[in-house]
Amino acid sequence: MDLLEGLQTRRSIRTYTDQPITREQLREIIRLGTMAPSGRNNQPWRFVTIVAPRNQPQGSSDPQGNTIYSNRSLIPQQAAGNALSSGFRTTLQKLAQLTKYSHIIEKAAACIVVFIDKTAMYHEVKDHQAMGACIQNLLLAAHGLGLGAVWLGEILKSEKEVRELCGLSNDMELMAVVALGHPAGKGGKADRRPVEEVLLKEL
Repeated sequence: MDLLEGLQTRRSIRTYTDQPITREQLREIIRLGTMAPSGRNNQPWRFVTIVAPRNQPQGSSDPQGNTIYSNRSLIPQQAAGNALSSGFRTTLQKLAQLTKYSHIIEKAAACIVVFIDKTAMYHEVKDHQAMGACIQNLLLAAHGLGLGAVWLGEILKSEKEVRELCGLSNDMELMAVVALGHPAGKGGKADRRPVEEVLLKEL
């Protein structure tokens, strides 16, 4: 699709199939997100990716040495004997518990957690404007790759908990979580105000 078509056809997608998203797709979405403009080109955006264990083969291990089971639980290898009865939660499931939209995150193939690096900021308003442009780029990039995505903002109420879950310092301020997956259906109708209603003056 061309750029204008993508702008007009992008929708917020909240339901997903079980088809996985590749690491390469996630990194490409982030790369395109960073193409957003920022004041003084300071590029204050930072990202954490969280992938659903179902995207990895059953019995394989994650980087922390956890064995991945088909029920989407991450179990430390030393506790594998009673793994299925243990109550361990994946990082994605822990993230889901921090928002009332848990059902979206739990069904997502992956999430991109978006932060602003407060040490890289030079102007609060301009830097937060840049973050909005970056998040929009993430959504458009996902759409361009044939994926569905939704911008979750309600989770900002749990900023401290999200930051701790990601193992980050207080220098990182949560901006959004973008849930991603292959669309299980079409998004809603794009109901937008007409230009005549939002254009204040033509001078």
